[in-house]
Order: sequence, then C-alpha cells, then structure tokens
Amino acid sequence: MATQTSVNKRQGPVKYMKSVRMELKKVNWPNRGELKSYTGVVLVTCALVAFGIWVFDSAFAQFIKMLIN
Repeated sequence: MATQTSVNKRQGPVKYMKSVRMELKKVNWPNRGELKSYTGVVLVTCALVAFGIWVFDSAFAQFIKMLIN
C-alpha cells in the first residue's frame, strides 16, 4: 500500500502568497539577451504559422470557388 502524506490542501491567503513568493525566487529568469532571442523566435514562428494559414486558406477558397462555378 502506498504511503500517503498529509497535506493541508486548504491554506489561508497569506500562506498561499508566501509560498508563491518562495517559488518565484526559485525561477531562473532569462537575461536581456536571452529574452530578445526568445522573443524573436516567437515572432518569427507566429509569422510563419500565419503565412501558412493564409496560403492554405487562399488555396481552399480557390478550390471552393472552382467547385461552385
């Protein structure tokens, strides 16, 4: 049988905010150079996906027009 740990699932708001602050201190935040790099990757990826959707949508619209006519 697995052992169960007793965890107090209902905490007060003060305890919750303290634990959130403690967890945020453990986060490894990116430096300015990494942040710029990651932002560039996200923007390029979004642009490529948007372009791909536009191409697919245009081709699909032409196909539907051919079927209707």
